[in-house]
Amino acid sequence: MSLINQLTAQQLRKAADLKDQIAALQKQLNQLAASSGGEVPAPLKAAKPARNKISAAGIAKIRAAQKARWAKIKGAKAGKALVQRPAAKKRTLSDAARAKMAAAAKARWAKIKAARK
Repeated sequence: MSLINQLTAQQLRKAADLKDQIAALQKQLNQLAASSGGEVPAPLKAAKPARNKISAAGIAKIRAAQKARWAKIKGAKAGKALVQRPAAKKRTLSDAARAKMAAAAKARWAKIKAARK
């Protein structure tokens, strides 16, 4: 609509004349098609351009940038930057420690069973 407001009166008259010519030509085309027994062709539509897909690498970059923005915002609120802790190492028991725990458990259960008798 803003384009129409910027046109001069002469340009608007020319545009209206062109629109009338297009309508007249469309009418002639329809008459030709109807007289030959064919179907009336539909007006041509502009094809939509194919949508571009973002690659996985592009998505990863976007995610990283968004995380950085959130970290910056949250850091400003909390007064300190976000620090990620390294994952805690999984602890394993030695065979000797495991044997001690098993012996202690057996002793507890033996004491409980002895008290029941």
